[in-house]
Amino acid sequence: VSVVESGGGLVEPGGSLTLSCKCSGVPFDDYHSSWHRQTPGKERELVAFITGDGNSARIVDAVKGRFTISRDNVRDLVSLEMNSLKPEDKDVYYCKLQGMSSRAEFWGQGTQVTVSS
Repeated sequence: VSVVESGGGLVEPGGSLTLSCKCSGVPFDDYHSSWHRQTPGKERELVAFITGDGNSARIVDAVKGRFTISRDNVRDLVSLEMNSLKPEDKDVYYCKLQGMSSRAEFWGQGTQVTVSS
């Protein structure tokens, strides 16, 4: 199983980034997807979640209205569009697959997002 994030980088406050997560080795449609973020020394926290069929999504309050999660079940890709970025959005962002009918979980290695002027 491969879960690979990309798209992180340095952006100024108010800027935008789109993170991508390419998955392979599993039947992608059978897995819910989510994005999480973590600051060193703190708990990893959920940012956004989307169901396996892409019909339902949830965004946490801290980023609601600024971040959008989507998935492409043809290309086995999950995306996180991030707008109006703030310095406090700086974190390592991780992609996760969660089995819909199993407890299987797969994480990517993470991609760094830095928001600074």
